[in-house]
Amino acid sequence: MNMQTLYEQKRMSPADAVGMVNNGNTIVVPTGVGEPPALLQALSERRHTLSDVAVSQILPLRKFAYLDPETRANIRHDAYFFGGATRAGGQSGWVDFVPAYFSELPMLIDRGLSPADVVMTMASPMDEHGYFSLSLAPDYTMAAVRKARVVLLEVNPNVPFANGDCHIHISQVAGLVETNDELFEVGLPTIGPIQEAIGKHVAELIDDGATLQIGYGGIPDAVVMQLQHKRDLGIHTEMIGDGILSLIESGAVTNQRKTFMPGKMVATFALGSRKLYRFLHRNPMLEMHPVDFTNDPYIAARNDNLCCINATLQIDLLGQCGSESLGHTPYSGTGGQVDFVRAANRSKNGKAFIVLPSTAKNDTISRIAPVLCPGTHVTTSKNDINYVVTEYGVAQLRGKTAKQRAEALIGIAHPNFRAELREAARKMNLA
Repeated sequence: MNMQTLYEQKRMSPADAVGMVNNGNTIVVPTGVGEPPALLQALSERRHTLSDVAVSQILPLRKFAYLDPETRANIRHDAYFFGGATRAGGQSGWVDFVPAYFSELPMLIDRGLSPADVVMTMASPMDEHGYFSLSLAPDYTMAAVRKARVVLLEVNPNVPFANGDCHIHISQVAGLVETNDELFEVGLPTIGPIQEAIGKHVAELIDDGATLQIGYGGIPDAVVMQLQHKRDLGIHTEMIGDGILSLIESGAVTNQRKTFMPGKMVATFALGSRKLYRFLHRNPMLEMHPVDFTNDPYIAARNDNLCCINATLQIDLLGQCGSESLGHTPYSGTGGQVDFVRAANRSKNGKAFIVLPSTAKNDTISRIAPVLCPGTHVTTSKNDINYVVTEYGVAQLRGKTAKQRAEALIGIAHPNFRAELREAARKMNLA
């Protein structure tokens, strides 16, 4: 049987496709723009006929109708990471979450510790060899494809066919639906003077020839804006967005001085504009890989001069970072921050930057605190922390004593809070 005949046999309506979901199944959905809207809409429409179905995903972008506390017994969402569509549910308790490093999600799926009965994902059109590209987010999805009873594709001509370990064959697919809607686009975050100041501090410490991992947000993108005069930068990251694309277009990125996969940039999911998605299409410079490849600290650290930039919400005087909750209230998730902090620490001449504004709520709260707020989920530990950057400067903490750390962090706190922090440090025997 030729590939096109097989394709036609597996093509169906979204309603027929989600008819393959059974009660008690766990559905794995890719990160961000990899989520398939037609399939998830059809699943939402069927939710009253289902029972005890779970949807597991990082960073959902759309609030589909199944995200409803009234039908949680029918379909519930188990978040690997909270996004705008699920944060309120997580904070109210009707959306649960799975604590895990991003890099280890494929392992949890492979070992059966995190279920994967059904996969629903966006996919490129099939090539002449019968392969589809899950270019937008191979992340943990490729592991789920190996384990799932049912793989459902939403095939869209706007999905790029990217290179890398992100391909599945028509023989692995149980059903597919066709759509042609434009992909979800995410604009660049707003960059203000505080973000710009932090970006300048970080950029001064990044040398020509460094390999970069850049997280999402205003401050990481502010760093990118300060790097366009650099030369021969490389990219080994989890997310590729328009900030990195602008750095490529400036000529700063060549990937030629990378010590691991020279000439190639790698990522595990894409989140940005239509222009970015077109950039992914059969681009020989770029490979999309599962997250247990991109984020594995041992693999990423094979890049010498690896510089990783990630944000936190709060940090205490020992250097513990609370990057995913406000006290006990969940906000985001662990993601890949720790993966890349550890990778940069292992990399020859690597640098891991944790960035944050010095204050919150119009300068009424110091984000550098004596201790984290009660209940805060610790993301990056005191043993992993390296550089911390606010608009007031840089504190290098790795190898420093507890008292030296407290002194350095107080030095980059907002001036209005430094006396208060020094007094707290004294009471804690950190001064």
